[in-house]
Amino acid sequence: MALFCASVDVGAAQVRTLRIWAGPEYTRAVFDVSGPVEYKLFELSKPNRIVLDLRGSELSDDFKAPAAKGLLKSLRAGKQGKTDARVVFDLADGVHPKSFLLPPADKFGYRLVLDLYPEGAKAAPVKSVAEVSSGKGRNVVVAIDAGHGGDDPGATGATGTHEKEVTLAVARQLKKLIDRTPGMTAMLTRDADYFIPLEKRYSKAREAKADLFISIHADAFTSSDARGSSVWVLSPRGATNEASRWLADRENRADLVGGISLDDKDDTLAKVLLDLSQGATMGASNSVAEQVLSALRKLGPTHRAYVERANFVVLRSPDVPSILVETAFITNAAEEARLKSPEHRERLATAILGGVSEYFRASPPPGSMFAAGNVRERSSASRYVVGRGETLSAIAESHGLTTAQLRAANALANEGVRAGEVLQIPSG
Repeated sequence: MALFCASVDVGAAQVRTLRIWAGPEYTRAVFDVSGPVEYKLFELSKPNRIVLDLRGSELSDDFKAPAAKGLLKSLRAGKQGKTDARVVFDLADGVHPKSFLLPPADKFGYRLVLDLYPEGAKAAPVKSVAEVSSGKGRNVVVAIDAGHGGDDPGATGATGTHEKEVTLAVARQLKKLIDRTPGMTAMLTRDADYFIPLEKRYSKAREAKADLFISIHADAFTSSDARGSSVWVLSPRGATNEASRWLADRENRADLVGGISLDDKDDTLAKVLLDLSQGATMGASNSVAEQVLSALRKLGPTHRAYVERANFVVLRSPDVPSILVETAFITNAAEEARLKSPEHRERLATAILGGVSEYFRASPPPGSMFAAGNVRERSSASRYVVGRGETLSAIAESHGLTTAQLRAANALANEGVRAGEVLQIPSG
């Protein structure tokens, strides 16, 4: 059965490469082609297959079919007749395919994208607040979003480091630290190299009933001199655009915003309730952003001395405080080198956690362990990021320790410490 047929009046196109990414919700195949292509998609059963015919096209001499992954068992590519190319995807089960042609953008040329969704699949279960609660109050839930992924590498450094690799490494480290912190738990929007649509990223946070959403990125600029980390929140214009979309979309209005359904409210009341929810969310976003920026400042100069604002899609959740952290400029050679360092990525994650912890202590979510007073004042005191100008003796004194105790806990040969170094603070 022909599922899809796209006709474009074009000349012969060349299929140069095929890349495949497998995520938990779908598998994506991306063909790099020399220009617009006319193609037809078929679904066959017994055994399950997807057949893609690219009319008036040919495979390049160095084209190689990549290894199958995700929903694919295997794949084959070759000629179909005298003028066409054919790719056959062998499947373990039935799928729902979606395909589209992308025009050139940035460093990419034309791309034919085929997304394969499991037939009748339900969304993967996500931990809810109720599932991470305890008798002494629930854990706060932090959703961590590693920017880019899959066929979207993000920015690229001078030595070839991709932003998507850095963001995933920092996100994983931050999750590890948060999960070790009393009163907190974390979930990742992605935990491997695959792409997630922008709106799906913050919707995952809402599904998990997250108390905070953090999107991790690495900045880029035309000048290699640009440097420093930064923290962003949603701009007022972005909030206005999202409010209009929510009020106009029946599916959105049936959802819960700030614990209230807008579906049964008239337009005026729904707008007032949405404004209240968005206002509280943006205020909270700004508060946590200030704390995180202050913590990052201890690692070195930030790009700006203040929290910045932009209309980033991933920050548009109307009821989950959301921030975007640009860890550094990957286009700056020195900062790219640091982003490749596991030690520096741990310092970044520790600094972000420090800012987040301070925010939750100052503004504890209702029903949480923070609100119940069951989180010690220094819940993250087991790790400490040394700030500029700080001395070991001053850090020891601030934690009620002797310098000798702090040296012993960190196996320090002397009292010298450097900015950005992570110290272990012994308990008790």
